[in-house]
Amino acid sequence: MTERSENGLILQGIGGFYYVEAAEGVYECRARGSLRKLGVTPMAGDRVRITVQDDGKGVLEEVLPRKNSLIRPPVANVDVLVMIISVTDPEPSLPVIDRMLAVAEHKGIEPLLVFNKTDLRSSEALEALYRRAGFYVLSVRAIEPQTLEPLKALLRGKICAFAGNSGVGKSSVINVLDPTLCLEVGETSKKLGRGRHTTRSACLYPQEGGGYLADTPGFSSLDAQRLEHIDKDELAECFREFVPFLGDCRFTSCSHTVEKGCAVRAAVEDGTIAVSRHESYMALYAEAKEWKEWENR
Repeated sequence: MTERSENGLILQGIGGFYYVEAAEGVYECRARGSLRKLGVTPMAGDRVRITVQDDGKGVLEEVLPRKNSLIRPPVANVDVLVMIISVTDPEPSLPVIDRMLAVAEHKGIEPLLVFNKTDLRSSEALEALYRRAGFYVLSVRAIEPQTLEPLKALLRGKICAFAGNSGVGKSSVINVLDPTLCLEVGETSKKLGRGRHTTRSACLYPQEGGGYLADTPGFSSLDAQRLEHIDKDELAECFREFVPFLGDCRFTSCSHTVEKGCAVRAAVEDGTIAVSRHESYMALYAEAKEWKEWENR
């Protein structure tokens, strides 16, 4: 029996099998037991080393160093986190948006906000809010494919994870970007006011011209609570519009929540920083503080 070693990229992991794109094709692989002993769980987006056997099957030998990874959506080595946000049905949640943005910033992933269903309601106020905070935003209508051309150009050549609350139109947008995928689309549940989950696991789809699109499981506002933990002392730097003011507070240990002489709070009061963004920071800070106290028990 002859074997050969190749490097590749995990496109999807499901049921204990990993589908790895390498130079000569896509291989179905089982992970070496030693990875489990090391506490390594391979995920979509991982660069890996595999051994290809005579029968065309593979063994996943090693997960190469990651530049980043997310728990939810479960994907590694992401260049851009594309947050699909519906302006209605379901209603946008600013705390959930801000939580996802903070996680992206913490992980060193460039976030891109895409407001969908703008044929039903204007996204101007939301666009203004997040442009003011320093983010790149787009307005699209998945039912009108031409509105997604700017998004397609921005994503070329990158590993792009798509995320957002269930029912916002992730799969619809991806189907327009790559019509060959024909991803299942779920309707919004009228009873619960949120979408049905149509994506079961993270999966990378290779694109013409280079790059990958990653459709990922949807999540509810409750699921968002289980996103990656950010230490309270690192949180302010995950709100990019706070950064210019962080060195100007009266106290070096300022939490930017209640202290007098806080430059961030002053920027909120004079309208430079949006009130909603600071409220999201305050909520995340309170959670981070509780987490730290629990961790130290």
